[in-house]
Amino acid sequence: MANTTHNLTPRSGLVLEGGGMRGVFTCGVLDSLMDRGIRFPYAIGVSAGACNGLSYMSGQRGRAKFSNIDLLEKHRYIGFRHLLTKGNIMDFDLLFHEFPERIVPYDYEAYERNDARFEMVTTDCRTGKACYLSDKRDPKRIIDIVKASSSLPYVMPISYVDGVPMLDGGISDSIPVRHAMELGYDNIVVVLTRNKGYRKSEKQFVPWWAYRKYPALREMIRTRNQRYNSDMELIERLEAEGRIIVIRPERPIAVGRMERNTQRLLDLYNEGYEIASNIDFITTL
Repeated sequence: MANTTHNLTPRSGLVLEGGGMRGVFTCGVLDSLMDRGIRFPYAIGVSAGACNGLSYMSGQRGRAKFSNIDLLEKHRYIGFRHLLTKGNIMDFDLLFHEFPERIVPYDYEAYERNDARFEMVTTDCRTGKACYLSDKRDPKRIIDIVKASSSLPYVMPISYVDGVPMLDGGISDSIPVRHAMELGYDNIVVVLTRNKGYRKSEKQFVPWWAYRKYPALREMIRTRNQRYNSDMELIERLEAEGRIIVIRPERPIAVGRMERNTQRLLDLYNEGYEIASNIDFITTL
């Protein structure tokens, strides 16, 4: 990305896509923003974007990178052994309890002091619809929300927020640009974890046995790729019109959703940091 200038105003919004371990690109972007003291009045994150966004909102520079690279290298928290032993392809006990409580404690007080609005996207299993949730005062509920936002279908169990069964926000709203605009934020920066022009296959198979209690959820999973591609068309059109700025990897990436190669992850983190650093932010807040 060539050097770009973006004016931060009260109507500026930051939209963070998910993508599993590809979210280390977003970690690099957010660390670049924090190194320069750049804060948005509104941000919204989906799945990995919600996890990484929380550290941005509390101002804990490097925390998301540590969880995605250093913690993975030490604990190998991704793999089918976790799926077989705990029914989850990731060690959620480590990620959502030991990590925020003991290893690198989350700064809930700094998060609450931050005047910026932060939303995390989940999918209501009963309706299949997106939920845009926010909390700054209840640590348990904050963790419940971010865990639900990150709970991928099939390989992770259903999570609960306020007693409501929920799964990954990417099922219902992978890149919530429309939602941010509906709230009045029209000066938007979108952080994607795929290169320009990327599209998903239109076909999405849903096994007959999966989520039979939740037919609306099944339909949302089946049609997810179509909505994702529609979102990408919108984003690229808005970008071409100069209405939004998009930060994305410059080429197809070798990092998978469940990537365990920490050197690849570090390279992608560095790419995100470098690309974001080429954007000059002018604050008019």
